[in-house]
Amino acid sequence: MKKKPLFLAVLAATATILSSAPALGAAPDAKPVAPKVLAKGLLTPLHVSAGHDGSVLVSEAFAGRLVRIAPNGARSELYNNPAWSVAGADRQRGTIYFAVSQGAGPMDPRPLAGHIRSIGTDGKHRTFGDLAALETKHNADGATQYGFRNLPAACAAQLPKDIPVSYKGDVDSHPYGIEVSGQKVYVADAGANSIVSIDVKSGKTKTVAVLPPRSHRVTAAQAAALKLPGCIAGHTYRFEPVPTDVTVGPDGWLYVSLLPGGPEDPALGARGAVYRVNPHNGTVRLFADHVMSPTGIEADHDGNIYVASLFGKGVLRIDDDDRKQRVLLPAMLTADVDLRGDTLYATVNALPEPKKAPDGRVVSQPLTGHKDD
Repeated sequence: MKKKPLFLAVLAATATILSSAPALGAAPDAKPVAPKVLAKGLLTPLHVSAGHDGSVLVSEAFAGRLVRIAPNGARSELYNNPAWSVAGADRQRGTIYFAVSQGAGPMDPRPLAGHIRSIGTDGKHRTFGDLAALETKHNADGATQYGFRNLPAACAAQLPKDIPVSYKGDVDSHPYGIEVSGQKVYVADAGANSIVSIDVKSGKTKTVAVLPPRSHRVTAAQAAALKLPGCIAGHTYRFEPVPTDVTVGPDGWLYVSLLPGGPEDPALGARGAVYRVNPHNGTVRLFADHVMSPTGIEADHDGNIYVASLFGKGVLRIDDDDRKQRVLLPAMLTADVDLRGDTLYATVNALPEPKKAPDGRVVSQPLTGHKDD
């Protein structure tokens, strides 16, 4: 039940999700215009960023590749290094920013490393912001207690060895989603369980906020489904919070999509959330709870939030006024979402099916009445 590295977690859950595909095809709350396919055949397109020129940036995470897709569908490769995982991308005044990392989790024996890379209008590459060094020095959630509290020793002894009864946050860093705002790059660090800011000019890193644990009271049915001892039923497990993306809302606060550590599939229900974070003092507030596997987030000028629900029904819209979740774009394995003008962009089919060629796609859909720049 302890958090796995994010990439490994989504892969481990793929078989479960694909077996429940009919449930993912549920009808949306309002019939939208059919989405337009901008690109297909992509390998793990976990991140998308739309530009004013009509192009989109797509991170093919497992391939270590960042590509640009022009309005006419033509692709150009901006970065390719299989030794690094490529995560979220953003751009500002013609400069492209994206996150790269390696060494996150027990399956990757390499030293922990993570940075922001930028590509200027002159084509020159720059690397800055040492996220692994920040985490190694401070261990953002090192004082946070995870796991069970007051679980009887006889019950704890029955747990599998890979499920820690109780533990504190480890040193880990896995930059995932990013947002560029002013002179800052905000990073959702899925390994550190924190939001980090990086100064664009100096490269100085700073922890903005540590996200709170995601507590879940285990039911007897859930214990049985996970093949865990029945004695844990009724006890609460404090899962690690796994921030997956960050965006700036019209109120100036950061909005963060958050996965719960442990099973990322629907076995324990919709346990994801959206939090608001004050970038000036680190105050954290819950915005929306019970969101299924949110891995990408965007906000419009009215304060409505758009979430890519990887193992849910597609792109969700969470209205600022009533906080209700509505399916805006029904799709399978929706990894990320972005807005530009009156158009919504998303990556779908983001995880390849076993023994099949990858067919990740970027799609777009008009949003009637949507306001954005």
